[in-house]
Amino acid sequence: MNVFKMRDLLKTRLDHLEVAYQFNRDKESLRIYRTDNQKGVTVKLSPIVAKYNKGEQQIVDEIIYYVEETIAQMQDESTKTLNEIKILPVIRSTSFHEKTSEGHPFVTDEHTAETRIYYALDLGKSYRLIDEKVLKELNLTVQQVREMATFNVRKLEINYKTDEVKGNIFYFFNTNDGYDASRILNKQLLASFEEKCEGEMLVAVPHQDVLIIADIRNHTGYDVMAHMTMSFFTNGLVPITSLSLSYQDGKFEPIFILGKNNKQKSADMPNVVQHLRATKDLKTED
Repeated sequence: MNVFKMRDLLKTRLDHLEVAYQFNRDKESLRIYRTDNQKGVTVKLSPIVAKYNKGEQQIVDEIIYYVEETIAQMQDESTKTLNEIKILPVIRSTSFHEKTSEGHPFVTDEHTAETRIYYALDLGKSYRLIDEKVLKELNLTVQQVREMATFNVRKLEINYKTDEVKGNIFYFFNTNDGYDASRILNKQLLASFEEKCEGEMLVAVPHQDVLIIADIRNHTGYDVMAHMTMSFFTNGLVPITSLSLSYQDGKFEPIFILGKNNKQKSADMPNVVQHLRATKDLKTED
C-alpha cells in the first residue's frame, strides 16, 4: 500500500458522501470537503499507510468513521429546517470558558453558584455548543433556544440505577448520551424524587455523564455522597463540580461535606458527618 492507493481507497469508501477532494502530492495529504459550503477535513495519508502496512488494516475503518462524522457536523446550520434542529441544555462549571476560541460568546444562563447552563446543537453522536454566531446561522432567538432546550430535556429517557448504603438511597443516571448532567434541569423529574425522599434530598453533577440524586436519611449518607462525588469528579472527562447541591422546593443550595475522618475537623465537632452550607450567593432557576 502507498499514499496513492490509500487516496483511491478512501475516495471509494466515501463515495456515498457529497464531497470533493484535493490531493496534495508534496504533503501527501487528502482534503475532503463538502460541496455545499466548502467546509472539510484534511487527512495525512503517510501515517495511515504506515499503520496499514504494519497489519493495522482497521485504521481505514477508523478514518472513514472520523471523516463521515466530521463532514456531517459541518453541515450549514442555516440550511436546516426548524424541525431538523434539536437543541438541548448542557451543564458546565462556572469556570468553563464563556467564549469560543474565535471570541464568539456562548449562549448561557445562570444556574447555581457552581454551575452554568450552556446550550448545544445536537448532532447525533456529538453536539456543538451554541454561540452568538451559531445562533445567527440558526436564525433563532435566545428565548427560542431556551424553550426548545427546556422541552427537549423533559423528553430524555429516565433510566437510573438505585443503590442503598446504610439506609441511604442513591439514584444514578448514567446513560452516556451526553446529557446525563442536563437532567438536573428537568424540574418535573426532581419534583417526583423530592416527593419520595424521606430525608434530605441532595443532587450532584460531578461530571457531564452522571447525575446523582440522593435521599440522605442519616449522617453516614453525607459521607458516602462526598466520596462518590469527588471520585466521579476526579475521573470524569468533562468535570463540573465536586460539591453536592441540597434541593428543596425547586431551589438548589451548594453544601460542603466534611467526613468524620477528616483530620482538619476541630476536636469539639461530634463524631459524625457534618455538612456546612456554602457562603456563596446562589442564583437558581426561575
